[in-house]
Amino acid sequence: MPMSSVLRWTTCLAAAIAFMSANLVNASDKLPPELEKLKASLEKYRDPVVAVRDGYFSTLGCVTFATGTMGVHFLNPALIGPVPDPMKPTLLVYEPVGDKLQLVAVEWLIPLATGVKPKPELFGQPFDGPMEGHEPLLPAQLHHYDLHAWIFKPNPLGLFHPVNPDVKCPDGPYTLLEEAPKSVPHHGAQ
Repeated sequence: MPMSSVLRWTTCLAAAIAFMSANLVNASDKLPPELEKLKASLEKYRDPVVAVRDGYFSTLGCVTFATGTMGVHFLNPALIGPVPDPMKPTLLVYEPVGDKLQLVAVEWLIPLATGVKPKPELFGQPFDGPMEGHEPLLPAQLHHYDLHAWIFKPNPLGLFHPVNPDVKCPDGPYTLLEEAPKSVPHHGAQ
């Protein structure tokens, strides 16, 4: 193999490793300062009753996919808008553990109907989507962008990955195995 091919291959490999590791946070890694600040501001929501009192309402089901789990989402409709507030996530995500709910992640959800124009971004991360709603909890017609941040429970797939293989839903009628939502076009995005 010519030296220029080896150099190109090595450069591509190094770039791929750097890209992949940029989104991973191990259990022993500290969160970036802006996410530590967010986590500290949300500590009170480790108690889901406090979350409900502050306007976050449970979507009831524990969402899981073949590739990992999200958990039980608590949505605050007052926080839905076209511009995400980094200190006010739209959703809190809990993992059922025994007879308790443990806060594991946060999520920002921006429906296209809000008039969002460019693809949203927070903490240097572009949102996932746009995509259909997550049936059966969100109707397929609810086209949206979303971004998860696993700030309370490390995610081996990455800090901003939508699912976490270390989160589990109990067997039961409120555990919902979902399919990945379909992507949709967003003509207003730039």
